[in-house]
Amino acid sequence: MIPDADVQTYLSRSPHNVVRLIRPGSDYDGAARTLEEWLRDRTLVTDEPSMYVHEVGGRLDLIAALQLEPYEKRIVLPHERTHKGPKEDRLALMRATGASLEPLWFLYDGGLRDLLDEAVTAPQLATFEDSEGNVQRLWRMAHGKWTDAVTSALASQPLLIADGHHRYETALAYGAESTLALLTAIDDPALEVLPTHRVMKAGIAVTGGEPAQSLEETLAAIKGQVAAGVYRDGRFQVLPLEGDLAVVELHRQVIDNILGKRSPEDFLLYTRDAREAVRWVDEGVGVAAFFLDAPDLRQVLRQAQDGKTLPQKTTYFHPKPPSGMVIHRLAADRTL
Repeated sequence: MIPDADVQTYLSRSPHNVVRLIRPGSDYDGAARTLEEWLRDRTLVTDEPSMYVHEVGGRLDLIAALQLEPYEKRIVLPHERTHKGPKEDRLALMRATGASLEPLWFLYDGGLRDLLDEAVTAPQLATFEDSEGNVQRLWRMAHGKWTDAVTSALASQPLLIADGHHRYETALAYGAESTLALLTAIDDPALEVLPTHRVMKAGIAVTGGEPAQSLEETLAAIKGQVAAGVYRDGRFQVLPLEGDLAVVELHRQVIDNILGKRSPEDFLLYTRDAREAVRWVDEGVGVAAFFLDAPDLRQVLRQAQDGKTLPQKTTYFHPKPPSGMVIHRLAADRTL
């Protein structure tokens, strides 16, 4: 997600920056006109039916059109709640452009590594460096035996939504048959998942934890444990939790008890920077910070398979796939 403050920076970099399509403000028709203009002047080129392989930092992803399935079929598994506002914005953009402009990110349970390794021996379609300095590489695999083998390997697997819950539900509401998807093996050693820490704006103090002397000691103590770190009134503590997934149990055993019937989204701030969370408390932005270790993805998958919805910001995967590599036209069922 591009922060609002950064949109103008991206717009100024190039008249053909994809942010003109994905972040048009309320000018959805303008985004649609830009898309058609780029097709006419061949800024965007239509490919024959294909799949794509993407590599960043050693992580290998598959990019393809994914058939949409309602959650009830338990083929596509969500794990976070969604909100109305973002879905309305994305639906208006999809209706105007008739395109899936960015890939939704899914995790699958392996089985493609040999095929992906084979793909990256072919000549690259594109290589570029993103704004964070990550080198991104892309290969195109035309429809044929390779793509048939990929389809067969994934046919019986459920997919966990890693990033894109709002956009998946938007595509369902639009009535599309497919959406652009980026798929990563859940056990890819280069898949990086980061924790998201919570800062509570108001609430009573938490008791029952073990004192810690510093932020570093707190983070070390919760690593690999079903536990959370707490910072309040200048003091750190480590809070043991009962259950399988720390973020779930932190909300169930602590945050929900503090807030009662009040919505957590009205009282929580989120950051991936633990030092920022401490600073927010020291500056009075919040009254307490809760620190988490990165979640166990197998546990997240099991919870999703059981139909459980996890708290907001349970997962954060890095680095994010850049927008603009591939666009999937929905009405024409063509890929750019």
